[in-house]
Amino acid sequence: MSPETVNMESLTRRYTPTPTHAGKRGCYTAKMRHLIFIAALIIPAAYAGERGDEVVISKNGDTEMQVAREQAQATLESFLKIERERPPGTEGFKLKVRVADGAWTEHFWVQPFKMVGTTFQGVLANEPKYVKTVKQGQVISFTRDDISDWGYVKNGRQVGSFTVCAMFKRMPKEQVEYYRTNYGFDC
Repeated sequence: MSPETVNMESLTRRYTPTPTHAGKRGCYTAKMRHLIFIAALIIPAAYAGERGDEVVISKNGDTEMQVAREQAQATLESFLKIERERPPGTEGFKLKVRVADGAWTEHFWVQPFKMVGTTFQGVLANEPKYVKTVKQGQVISFTRDDISDWGYVKNGRQVGSFTVCAMFKRMPKEQVEYYRTNYGFDC
């Protein structure tokens, strides 16, 4: 990952970036740094109320998260086609991207984004908690292999967001119901 200089007018011509709110930080020992990655559950501000970003810590090798990432990768081409066509009732197209910084790896939503040749560029939509090589609002370049999830809203309901659905399995029931009720998650 490296920051890129890009004409933001061309990047945002089709998209409207959505700011996010500050979130919570998980606590754990330094010994566990090599065993975990951070995945942000971010609800774009257009849909977010008081909650904003949620950070969920997941161990490396987490089978549910791996399956979610594989599902996102397997359906990525279909998502990109829908994103290009923008059917009526769709909005909020975003990609979740892996960013590594030494022992830390975080997954961030990138919105807006665009293809540049065989790679992608987009605006980091949430604030890093542990990775220090990027910052919210920064334009980053990334490859298909860095994409860990995708999502958008269709007629008020979330589509995709496979890693979010995997995280719901370990979040408090009341919190999951809040997101389902207020942000259109069906998982």
